[in-house]
Amino acid sequence: MATLMTNLLLTACIALFLVSAATAVGDSPFIIAHKKASLTRLKSGAERVSVSIDIYNQGFSTAYDLSLVDYSWPQDAFDVISGNISQSWEKLDAGGILSHSFELEAKKQGMFYGAPAVISFRIPTKAALQEAYSTSILPLDVLSEIPPEKKFEWAKRLLAKYGSQVSVISIVGLFIYLMVTPSKSNGLKAIKKKR
Repeated sequence: MATLMTNLLLTACIALFLVSAATAVGDSPFIIAHKKASLTRLKSGAERVSVSIDIYNQGFSTAYDLSLVDYSWPQDAFDVISGNISQSWEKLDAGGILSHSFELEAKKQGMFYGAPAVISFRIPTKAALQEAYSTSILPLDVLSEIPPEKKFEWAKRLLAKYGSQVSVISIVGLFIYLMVTPSKSNGLKAIKKKR
């Protein structure tokens, strides 16, 4: 019985040591950033790009002195309409979320491939600034010529999207119609009986 208690106590001590070691290693911020961009065509023929960057702290401690910089938008191709391409915050707590957005107006036509935004932050246990990168965006076809949509293509897309529902509704409607309307053979039998 004494050896069982000793083994149990030893196992508990080893488990406690492993948990504390894992917590000590994982006791730092873990920054994840997601960058999104969408195009909006204006009636005047201009096109705007709306960019939003969400920053998540998935770690176990607070990140301090965060700064976000997104220099992937060249000045000869885009003008900043609202917001800034850089932003700073004092801290981001563990499990916290920060969001930043800005809007650009396109000046040049063509495909644009955006680079990730850079997020730098400070950890109290390290002297050097840490860096994290956001996801990159999908290629944007800026100021592209939009061909007029053909009516057949529009109908084909509608049929592909709602075709199964239309066929089921048609079959149910036909079944109800056949059940409600009297058949001609029953009508002829009723006329013959009256004679």
